[in-house]
Amino acid sequence: MDHPAKWRTPLLEHPYLKLEFQFLMLTSLFYFCSGIIQVNKTVKEVAVLSCDYNISTEELMEVRIYWQKDDEMVLAIMSGKEQVWSKYENRTFTDFTKNLSIVILALRLSDNGKYTCIVQKIEKGSYKVKHMTSVMLLVRADFPVPSITDLGNPSRNIKRIMCSTSGGFPKPHLSWLENEEELNAINTTVSQDPGTELYTISSELDFNITNNHSFVCLVKYGDLAVSQIFNWQKFEPTPPDNSLQFWVILISVDLLQDGEGERRMRRAWTWKRSLLST
Repeated sequence: MDHPAKWRTPLLEHPYLKLEFQFLMLTSLFYFCSGIIQVNKTVKEVAVLSCDYNISTEELMEVRIYWQKDDEMVLAIMSGKEQVWSKYENRTFTDFTKNLSIVILALRLSDNGKYTCIVQKIEKGSYKVKHMTSVMLLVRADFPVPSITDLGNPSRNIKRIMCSTSGGFPKPHLSWLENEEELNAINTTVSQDPGTELYTISSELDFNITNNHSFVCLVKYGDLAVSQIFNWQKFEPTPPDNSLQFWVILISVDLLQDGEGERRMRRAWTWKRSLLST
């Protein structure tokens, strides 16, 4: 797709445009806008934010189009020429075939915010706002499934485990559950990397090893969640092997029976010899 060439001179370096931008910001506060569309994306994905306004190629030379995020400029089109501000340069452009949408590539967490599209047309020698719409972009980073680590036994019959996950956004909340009831956790920590803005969270749990357990480590962030299950089976002593004892008894009985039979045979043989000798 061909796009109009970018200006080399930043728009806001011109005093007139600085004044106009300030006016635009004030105008947007009083101009009626019906509802805000919400777009949910993850880090590194592509976001398409619609201005919800169609114009012909001929009209493009007669309108001014501004995209701004909160209180900062993103992109502007004047006299058919497009300029992208440095923070969005090389990853943001306008798709004129889709309602003047802007396309933001390789999304970052810092792209979170409300984007407003303003369209101006000239009337009686001056530009008037003819259309304005806002889109809320929510960028998240998904947490991986938590891992649960065995930390050993801090005391007799007590085991400690730790659940942790990292690399997600927005700020998470971790809870331990058993039978859908929340348990008392210990040493729960949440930290954020100042560079990537991604979060790391961990929490520990102590439990009695003399009972069976099935724990759920649940991590919620925004309207999403990830979880991990930890099952514990209490130690059951191995019952004695009675079959071995039974065979020992059988063998002993057989031996006794064999010995008694042999003695009887000897007595009978001795008695018979004594009769023959007489």
